[in-house]
Amino acid sequence: MARLRKLGRPTAHRNAMLRNQVTSLLRHGRIETTVTRAKETKRMADKMITLGKRGDLHARRQVLAYIYDEDVVKKLFDEIAPKYADRNGGYTRVLRVGPRRGDGAEMAIVELV
Repeated sequence: MARLRKLGRPTAHRNAMLRNQVTSLLRHGRIETTVTRAKETKRMADKMITLGKRGDLHARRQVLAYIYDEDVVKKLFDEIAPKYADRNGGYTRVLRVGPRRGDGAEMAIVELV
């Protein structure tokens, strides 16, 4: 079983942060964050796109339970998921960009392939 990264935050804060990052990734196509957050965001974004590829009502409701912005969910089902119809996973990539200037944390860009 895959281990969930705790990211140094309480459960509710961590879940809210990941939801926000997945929403931003689907809205804008790419985001910049730390490497560990990027890996967790990639996991959840790939799950949301897989649900979007299914396209049925139950999948839409499952996505709406995780992503609260209905415009992003509509974009996921209408624009993003059809682009990956012939692809079996690997919808996002994580590119490392070096350390952050302030505290030296390793940064990465998460983008849709």
